[in-house]
Amino acid sequence: MKERVRFAPSPTGPLHIGGVRTALFNYLYAKKNKGTFVLRIEDTDQKRKVEDSEEYIFESLEWAGISPDESVKKPGSFGPYRQSERQSIYKKFIEVLLDKKGAYYAFDSAENLSAARTLAEKETGAFKYNYLNRGSFDNSLNCSEEETLKRIDSGASYTIRLWVQPDVEVISEDEIRKTVRVNSNELEDKVLVKADGTPTYHLANVIDDHCMEITTVIRGEEWLPSLPIHTLLYEFYGWEKPKFVHLPLILNPSGKGKLSKRNGDKNGYPVFPIAWKKEFGGYKEKGFLPEAHLNYIAQLGWSTKAEDEIMSLSEIVVEFDLKDVQKGGARFDYDKAKWVNQQHVQRLEQKEMEAMIKEHRPDLTNTFDAGEMSKISELIQGRVVLLNDIHGLCAMFLEAPAAYDEKALQKILNLDLNNLISEIKNLVDKNQLESLKDAVFLFCKEKEIGVGGIMQTLRVAVVGSLSGPDIIEVIKVIGKSSTLDRLEMLKKHI
Repeated sequence: MKERVRFAPSPTGPLHIGGVRTALFNYLYAKKNKGTFVLRIEDTDQKRKVEDSEEYIFESLEWAGISPDESVKKPGSFGPYRQSERQSIYKKFIEVLLDKKGAYYAFDSAENLSAARTLAEKETGAFKYNYLNRGSFDNSLNCSEEETLKRIDSGASYTIRLWVQPDVEVISEDEIRKTVRVNSNELEDKVLVKADGTPTYHLANVIDDHCMEITTVIRGEEWLPSLPIHTLLYEFYGWEKPKFVHLPLILNPSGKGKLSKRNGDKNGYPVFPIAWKKEFGGYKEKGFLPEAHLNYIAQLGWSTKAEDEIMSLSEIVVEFDLKDVQKGGARFDYDKAKWVNQQHVQRLEQKEMEAMIKEHRPDLTNTFDAGEMSKISELIQGRVVLLNDIHGLCAMFLEAPAAYDEKALQKILNLDLNNLISEIKNLVDKNQLESLKDAVFLFCKEKEIGVGGIMQTLRVAVVGSLSGPDIIEVIKVIGKSSTLDRLEMLKKHI
């Protein structure tokens, strides 16, 4: 049977990095097995639906490069792909479940449930609507079928709950955690259909996965406690269960607790792939390459056997195996994420890097020709960690330093700077830039002085600090006139 997997987010806000990883693992598994990657929008909870979040999900996946094979925008033969549009499908299967005694009607008011919850929390610390207490609640198990139908016909408000039988060992299989055994006494009679007639996640996702012929369900660890409930539903219906894979949590950098937006705000890193309504920035806006972003998050919970951990998406597909997904939580490391991005930047082809520079500093093309642009690309590529660094790194080619690094100044102040700068200006003025380095070395040999002082002074004058690319190569790009002007500015500054 052809593998079919799904990513099923709820449009209740921006897509979290954990959601992107779930989508990625589904994508990788589908591509590795020549299967189909489905995007289903689980929007049964209309009260929590946030405007524009569905479109945001699509835009995020498109930016990342993991667009689905089937979705509301690319429908196949298993639609609709929004749960809110599948109500007629659910209605049929709800009736089947009720007929099979897998569920029952519950007429409990919100007030009575709240009172019962408050009392239970005082006595035991937790509330469960289950085999122990359902006989004391207002449901169809405690009245005749005739009375139940009469109440429904009269317009009484009700939910539909799962009818969990006591003392049954519920056996579920997970590809990572293997066999999961739970006694049914530990389970709750979960609400399957809300009072407004819409199914909850538990029922809708099982029906949808069956009807859409999903073969493998890859989702976050937070759904592992729900696995026995879903197992019972598959067994009630007599359907073949898909393979289940519950991915480990992505932990915050301390390793304590799930990665959250609060952690990101506190520590200065994004938790969303792209910007959300101009309120929160994403990895795109920070200057991450999509493939670098995917490369890093793929390794949050998955260990590659490849010698090189820097991989393209197609290379990750080849290496990906669910057997290499770990059980324990994966600690998020923003510094590592940036390092991975830097490695991807360094591997860009020259034309790709030049295109990035033109995108971030379009003003360069008004000043420099193609050959000079190529040289600029060569000089800064190895220093770019995030694409946003390009703007600052290119500033040295367009403008004199606005300020000088104080530590750099202190390092050269012990030199006879006035005379030295004059000598350097003379060297720049009288020599071809292509031979400037040789001229500097010859001058130092004749004067019996160290080369370091001249080079450091040149660097401070031209770029304002002692760090940066080869200063002679920078001078070749900016030209004599600009170099002389900057030397004069430094002379006046001191």
